[in-house]
Amino acid sequence: MKCAKSYRAMSLAFVSLFAIHLGAGADAAHLRPDGPDADRLGMKQGYPVCPQALTRPECRVGTWSANEKVAASSVVRPAVDPMPLSRWQDAPAITYRWGLFSKNLDDFMADTKTTGLMVLKDGRVVAERYQYGRQPDMRFRSFSMAKTFTAMLVGIAHGKGLIRSLDDKAADYWPEIAPSAYGQTSIRNLLRMASGVPFRELYTWTPDDDIWLWGQVLFSPENRMRPEKIVEYLNTKTTREAEQGLRFKYATIETEILGRVLSRAAGMSTTQMTEEWLWKPMGAQSEARWLLATADQGEGTGGSFNATLRDYARFGVLLANDGRRVDVQIIPRDYLLDATDAARQPAAFRPRSATPSMGYGYQTWIAPFKERTFALQGIHGQHIMVQPKSGIVMVQTSVNDQPSGRHDPRPYQMRDALWMGVLKSLGGITD
Repeated sequence: MKCAKSYRAMSLAFVSLFAIHLGAGADAAHLRPDGPDADRLGMKQGYPVCPQALTRPECRVGTWSANEKVAASSVVRPAVDPMPLSRWQDAPAITYRWGLFSKNLDDFMADTKTTGLMVLKDGRVVAERYQYGRQPDMRFRSFSMAKTFTAMLVGIAHGKGLIRSLDDKAADYWPEIAPSAYGQTSIRNLLRMASGVPFRELYTWTPDDDIWLWGQVLFSPENRMRPEKIVEYLNTKTTREAEQGLRFKYATIETEILGRVLSRAAGMSTTQMTEEWLWKPMGAQSEARWLLATADQGEGTGGSFNATLRDYARFGVLLANDGRRVDVQIIPRDYLLDATDAARQPAAFRPRSATPSMGYGYQTWIAPFKERTFALQGIHGQHIMVQPKSGIVMVQTSVNDQPSGRHDPRPYQMRDALWMGVLKSLGGITD
């Protein structure tokens, strides 16, 4: 009954598109209560929050914008001096090509299961949109965008001398996993997902899917407060199918190991590092959350960060500014270039080599452009696209049905078409 009342109230409040304001001089955020396939995604139930979001579509909108309601989490507190997000007055209209047609942002929202979309140029907001009743103060789950946050914390830790060298082995900081091939892998090769250890990330959520098995180790109720289960599992992984450092193979387990190595090296939790080294210095406006693993209460550094769209945008602006806010270098610039510049990658990790399209740096996707352009990506349509030279950033959160472009390429093709349109519309570089 409560959900039904909340849905009716929401419907009355959002009968048509309207705008709310970020503040003086800021962009208007366009909101709507529905979106493609809204009934199937839970609109009539008020977009419920429930633990089965991966398997029940009606849970996805609600859960992936309030994940802390159904999972243990830790709080990352915001800055006292948020980075301002002013509006670009009289910004050009954004259009893009889809087949034979020219489309605009209204078309993109109507054609995709996007929950939030934001476009910025030189730190100024060009567009901000939400659908399925989502609001600017809601925290959207990052999925694998979290990997880039983890990588940037590694870079800061290295800059502080807490990690002596990126070529140190994981076991140098986490000796319990020394018997495993992962323990003998360098931090740099974990950053590049280049351990060479066999791992199948299929997203079938069945026992033949290694990401499912790893998830059981981390999150199964039977493993509550049993960190030794993580060590036992990792120490069964003693072989490689390729020499480390020679090839890219996507494996979330490597980011989860990296996060635990990082916390041991720094002597503090990922939550503390995120707050003290990133969130407050960059000027986040709202609380963020890390979801926590059942086994060791460690942060899910491979895919469990949660933040508002606006704060994801602020992080994108920080990356576009090469890790600098005003006169403070938050992320070491040289490390950030190593993480995101195609020219700095070994040949096997460059665009069109690591994958048929994208390259892979330090937990970050690198686009096949002449000008440095890179992306954070999550499996259900979460993206932060960054082109530093043009100062263009695009943030998208979604509730796509299928995980990753391997299963359903169309949402990614549409995202790419919009990104190209954003670059062309706002004076970016597209070749």
